Amino acid sequence: MTVQNDFSRGSVSGNILRLAVPLMLAQLVNVLYNVVDRIFIGHIGGSTLPLTGVGLCMPVITVISAFSGLFGMGGAPICSIARGQGDMEEAEQVQNTSFVLLVGCGIVLTVLGELFLHPLLTLFGASADTLPYAASYLRIYLAGTVFVMISLGMNAFINTQGFAKTGMLTVSIGAVLNLLLDPLFIFGLDMGVSGAALATVLSQAASAVWALWFLFSRRAILRLRPHTFRWQSHRVARIVGLGMSNFIALGTNGVVQIACNSTLQTFGGDLYVGVMTVLTAIREVVQMPISGLTNGSQPVISFNYGANAPGRVKQAIRFSVIAGIVYATLCWAVLFFFPAPFVRLFNDDPTLVTAAIPALHLYFFGYFMMSLQFAGQSVFVALGRSKQAIFFSLFRKIIIVVPLTLLLPYIGGLGTTGVFLAEAVSNFIGGTACFLTMYYTVYRRLDDRAKA
Repeated sequence: MTVQNDFSRGSVSGNILRLAVPLMLAQLVNVLYNVVDRIFIGHIGGSTLPLTGVGLCMPVITVISAFSGLFGMGGAPICSIARGQGDMEEAEQVQNTSFVLLVGCGIVLTVLGELFLHPLLTLFGASADTLPYAASYLRIYLAGTVFVMISLGMNAFINTQGFAKTGMLTVSIGAVLNLLLDPLFIFGLDMGVSGAALATVLSQAASAVWALWFLFSRRAILRLRPHTFRWQSHRVARIVGLGMSNFIALGTNGVVQIACNSTLQTFGGDLYVGVMTVLTAIREVVQMPISGLTNGSQPVISFNYGANAPGRVKQAIRFSVIAGIVYATLCWAVLFFFPAPFVRLFNDDPTLVTAAIPALHLYFFGYFMMSLQFAGQSVFVALGRSKQAIFFSLFRKIIIVVPLTLLLPYIGGLGTTGVFLAEAVSNFIGGTACFLTMYYTVYRRLDDRAKA
């Protein structure tokens, strides 16, 4: 099995696709956890308020995902590089240290979230009408935080060992269960948004059990072993240092969501917060294949970098960049010319649809540039260049998007239009800066590594 998952052999693009295709499907399925909730919730009682209320919970859900990425995506590339160097003991120790961090952090986040539930939702832009829906959903969702941390965080280690199909099953099991339980709990048992949250928690628990069963079993190349579950500060520092870029990338999504929702509440009220909920859900779906492609390329890049094969590293970078640009351009074209069906999937209220279509055109303008951001970020993470990865995570969201989101609505009477325009501007500036930096500081210097 170790030979089978040796990424220094065979076609580079073939190795990437072998990991990326199941990973794309897995991540698409994973998105269904929250997207399916929003689809069903959007049709409760013919009102937009339940959908808006659940949309206000997204910053908290995003932060939980960010912490799972901090320890999961932080440890997985280090694990893969060690495996490429033939140090299987170190690779397993990194994996098991990440597991301890995921579980411990999940418990802390659960307690803090429950304690500060209402103040957080008010900060996120909840009104008197939407707060009851948001609180009902989030209170139950938080109870499953540890399950989310395990299923998302440890799945990165399943994938980095080359078991992409098993990784796909980790999220597929939960997503299919969620798809079945959502209508039963929401409509059959008349539980509303609470039913959606309960369905998600139970589904994530099933995914976590599957991931743990595999990693404890003899099928895994690197196994979870209880006697190695200890705090090892030098490994923790490496994991957190590299995972910080992924954490910031996801965590700053939460900051952007807060800025967008609060600004939209000021200039457009609950209706435009609902519009942003729909646009965010659409973006999550169309973005996952790019994320799956770049995440699928990371183990291949890391392994070949560790094996001192710079030519194969460059091949992997070229393939992920070109494939990402082609896919993102096609997505933009479909959304630009056929926006209405995507909006109506979540809510068919004529007022919301009318407001959402022009907002969608602005929000996704230049979306293909995002593929360059993803490609650059994934290379920095795969090669352990945490400082560059962290900088560009902060650059696009905190330095560009958030200030523009807060300022543009006041310029020239743009109002809500300014909020949606901020995302488009950041795609061009952030994508270009990240990719060019990666090209000149990494790609063009890889041949020098072979000569050294």
